[in-house]
Amino acid sequence: MTSRARRRRRGWLVLPVVVGVLGAGAWAGTHLVRSVQSPECTITASGVTESFDPDQTANAALIAAIAVERGMPARAATIALTTAFQESKIRNLRFGDRDSLGLFQQRPSQGWGTEQQILDPVHATNAFYDALVKFKGYENADITTIAQRVQRSGFPEAYRDHEGQGRVLASTLTGYSPAGLTCRLDPATEHAKPSTVAADLREQMGVTRSTAGAGTLTVTAADERQAWAVGHWAVARAETYGAKKVSVGARTWDRDAGADGWSDGAASTTVTVTLR
Repeated sequence: MTSRARRRRRGWLVLPVVVGVLGAGAWAGTHLVRSVQSPECTITASGVTESFDPDQTANAALIAAIAVERGMPARAATIALTTAFQESKIRNLRFGDRDSLGLFQQRPSQGWGTEQQILDPVHATNAFYDALVKFKGYENADITTIAQRVQRSGFPEAYRDHEGQGRVLASTLTGYSPAGLTCRLDPATEHAKPSTVAADLREQMGVTRSTAGAGTLTVTAADERQAWAVGHWAVARAETYGAKKVSVGARTWDRDAGADGWSDGAASTTVTVTLR
């Protein structure tokens, strides 16, 4: 993809996204419920719901965001997420079969990079997509078949068991399934700086137009689908940043609300993510 095309894709001007990074304690009743429940994220697309822990969800959001940043179709994210689920359960593993490491269990001895590079999720994901785009027609290929061509696994049919999870994750995290992601999290104890969130969003999804406020980050996106991609990314990584609220249009995910999901509201192309 040309640098000119990438610049066009990053020039999002329409949708404001606000990410707040200051938090307060939840009210006692909510805290009591959380004390007996493990943190969990649920993702729903086309009537199918899958559950993941916050670490898996954050990693999945990164994988999907990089597909968006590269201008790749949601199908690419589906293939990558299906592969990562089979290889590592979408965890950045520091071990594996022989010298396999990371989200995709890539091997330094097979040319995927150094150990340090492979353990960097951004490098590992880009390396996967670099290999994927070499296969003409991957967009319409069988998911398991194309995943095996990229990975050269000793268990070529194992990816098929996780195509469902890959589809649900990709549809939601690339913005095609609005309000499809919600997380039940413990109260935040640390909060990232808005500049840190902005830097990660820029690196992972290519979003460059953002404004940091007092505990907030306001970002712009091009349309409602891209806004939902940013909003879901922020919720998926709320544990990482200590995020409190995320709003897309009139709909809001609130950390204090537990697993109640997004509030009702009119559809809108305005996205506000508030994390305090």
